[in-house]
Amino acid sequence: QEQAGSPFANVFNFLGHSRGTLLFSIGAAVLGVGILKLHWIQNLLSISKQPVLIWIDGCYDVTHLGHFNAYRQARALGDGLLVGLNPDSEVIRYKGSPPLIAEAERAAVIRACRWVDGLVEGVPYVMDKDYLDKEVFGRRGVDFVVHGDDPCLDSEGNDVYASSKKMGRYREIKRTEGVSTTEVLGRLLRMADGLPPRDAAAPPSTFAPSARRLAQFTPTRRPAPGDRVVYVSGSFDVFHAGHVDFLARARAMGDFLIVGVHQDSVVGESKGRGRPVLGLWERSLSVLACRHVDDVVLGAPWEVTRDMIKTFNIQLVVHGPVYSATTGGPADYDRSYRVAKELGMFREVSERAWDLSLDVLIQRVAAERSSMAAKHARKAGQEALYYQQRSFVPEA
Repeated sequence: QEQAGSPFANVFNFLGHSRGTLLFSIGAAVLGVGILKLHWIQNLLSISKQPVLIWIDGCYDVTHLGHFNAYRQARALGDGLLVGLNPDSEVIRYKGSPPLIAEAERAAVIRACRWVDGLVEGVPYVMDKDYLDKEVFGRRGVDFVVHGDDPCLDSEGNDVYASSKKMGRYREIKRTEGVSTTEVLGRLLRMADGLPPRDAAAPPSTFAPSARRLAQFTPTRRPAPGDRVVYVSGSFDVFHAGHVDFLARARAMGDFLIVGVHQDSVVGESKGRGRPVLGLWERSLSVLACRHVDDVVLGAPWEVTRDMIKTFNIQLVVHGPVYSATTGGPADYDRSYRVAKELGMFREVSERAWDLSLDVLIQRVAAERSSMAAKHARKAGQEALYYQQRSFVPEA
């Protein structure tokens, strides 16, 4: 009926020309509704997905690689990590002797760990349901309590984490094999007796570093153009609050901090007495766990050479206020920093917050020799039983 002269011809012509515009308008409206619905769904999902807060607690005496790896695994289970620290009084009550590292010294190391978002001090060794409800899940807003797969018992043999397990708020992570406070304490006891830290007849350490572990601990940040690169070096044996303080001060002198961790043989030659207490990998990974550190040179040489300075684009070489005794005396440090001094890039950190060193720790062990030895014997037996009975647990 669309013929010239038809009374409906103009109407049909109008509709024909308008059909494309009409269909486009309908499509745009549908698309707009779809976009609004997508935004609504996204907003609903963002509201429903609340951050997951994880809690891990303990004594953390002689804070070491195993503790740092526990923090890393715990942090991977959620969006934030709170670490609860048992005070000295609780350690004495449940373990029979004071910790080797005082509470404030332990707290300083934990706060500096790159995976820790907050520290809660004064936490009881055994957290009952009332404490969990009021302080952990209530006041702190924690979602789950985490511990390793090794048993943790109170003085009467009861499971320390029984309450959180009954509440369905407990998660388990893999214990780092071959590294423990008991192992470190045993080596320090030998040094307190004037012996090398490791018995030549003893079986080798079961700690087995891997490329995956190194990647897990290595920061991804690289020096940006114009960054002032600072270099420090040392053994960093039995990582403690004194190390943390020095690294923080060195990092504040530039924009990117590289730490050279000396090879075991270099430490042995310079320090003597069978050192180091811990191997290169254990020492290096502990340093990498520190939030002030941007990179580590594994097995760094004693001397800071011109080639090293060029390779890493180092602008500043820093040493702490204390020069620990070496087999070669002051000449060892003259040789180590000769090039940096000639280039005018050597600096010293003039202050320190902690009077701590490996020698100080050995002196503390010697002063509490009997109680430390008893604790070591008890814990060594428990660890041996754990290794006999353990089964595979995947890492978080």
